[in-house]
Amino acid sequence: MIILGLDPSLSSCGWGIVRAEGNRLAHVANGQIKTRASLPLATRLAELALALEAIVAEHRPAAAAAEEVFVNKNPASTLKLAQARGVALMCAARGGLEVGEYAPSVVKKAVVGTGGASKDQVHAMVAMLLPGTTIAGEDAADALAVAITHAHHLASRRKGIR
Repeated sequence: MIILGLDPSLSSCGWGIVRAEGNRLAHVANGQIKTRASLPLATRLAELALALEAIVAEHRPAAAAAEEVFVNKNPASTLKLAQARGVALMCAARGGLEVGEYAPSVVKKAVVGTGGASKDQVHAMVAMLLPGTTIAGEDAADALAVAITHAHHLASRRKGIR
């Protein structure tokens, strides 16, 4: 099963694709979609949508997962993050994908073993779980972690474990 993981953001949306076969995980692709802050918000959201639609069309994932929004101290930043997340969810749904949603602490616990793991720990563990993978950056590592989390949850669900 090919799984698309998303770490939504307006400035640098991370994406990562893994292939899950039983308990085995393999890296397929990863990257970051960057938009320029100097562009109007609507243009940035449209660019994000076009890039995500192209990724879905190219890789044809069977499932997708996204990190849930966390609330920043800055309400404007939280709103922009939520809008980018909405675009990511819409693109996955338009691609015919069911989307799993995970809190950042759930992703950290699934990949590192503790919900309070640092970004560096997540990146290091993703690199260990997908050896030989060149990770495009912090946001791509987070997206791969989301895809890995979804793969684990889907495998558990198939085994009847909640």
